[in-house]
Amino acid sequence: MEKLKKEEVLKKIDEMGLSWYNSYFWKYQYQLALDYIIPYLKSLGIRIAGKAICEIGSAEGGVLFAFAQESAEVCLATDIAESRLQAGKRIADEFAFNIDFQRHDILNDPIPPNWQGKFDLVLLRDVIEHLDNPSLALRRISELLNDDGYLYVTFPPYYSPFGGHQHQLGNFASKIPYIHWMPRKLFHLVIKNGRPADAEEVRRLKSINLTIKKFMDIVSTTAFEIVDERYFLIRPVYKYKFGLNSVEIPRFINFNLAKEIFASEASYLLKKKRKYGN
Repeated sequence: MEKLKKEEVLKKIDEMGLSWYNSYFWKYQYQLALDYIIPYLKSLGIRIAGKAICEIGSAEGGVLFAFAQESAEVCLATDIAESRLQAGKRIADEFAFNIDFQRHDILNDPIPPNWQGKFDLVLLRDVIEHLDNPSLALRRISELLNDDGYLYVTFPPYYSPFGGHQHQLGNFASKIPYIHWMPRKLFHLVIKNGRPADAEEVRRLKSINLTIKKFMDIVSTTAFEIVDERYFLIRPVYKYKFGLNSVEIPRFINFNLAKEIFASEASYLLKKKRKYGN
């Protein structure tokens, strides 16, 4: 199949009659992968063609679609939101791409035997901060990877301007940076008139409280080592959400507290250690 240009793909998506929600999220996932994630991984020597790729929390699968276009041999999309998986499957089928969409909870569902040790790369983009047990998630993900496998992880550090995910609320609080720094009781009072399901998630994230330090501490106890780490003042996805070009925090700025407060994205490439514990 001849590789379609980005503009041709986006035009076809617009013509499919998808919901606004599914179309919007799929298109920014796809463009983010095509314009940033794949070039970033390639710059670090990660091959895509012929490889097995899994995305956890894939939603509609726009990211994996871009990897399929780059000739990834196996693409597995997992999520707990069945409706978003179905939208992604419809899109993949429309373009005749063999992407396997499966409902799977990385914390609570066992890793199927046919997935174990199969993947060269796992993607975990803006998911880990939602997981009650990030350490368990990383251990489960290590089961998916082969001995030379990599894990790409991104998340907004909790104390960053919108690290509390208050933007999900759909009320006045959704536009106020750092509002999640409030004491718990006052914070709960402010967010209570947000969309109920989103308000509950925002409350839950305050308990999880995933910071850069906490993530680094968790990684140090797992079968992974950090290959690369980057921090963004303006994260790459904001180009598609708000029309803002990404701004990376220079590597010479090594003041961790500043990163916790100002980095809208923490990004890591992890590699599975060949022998855990050595």
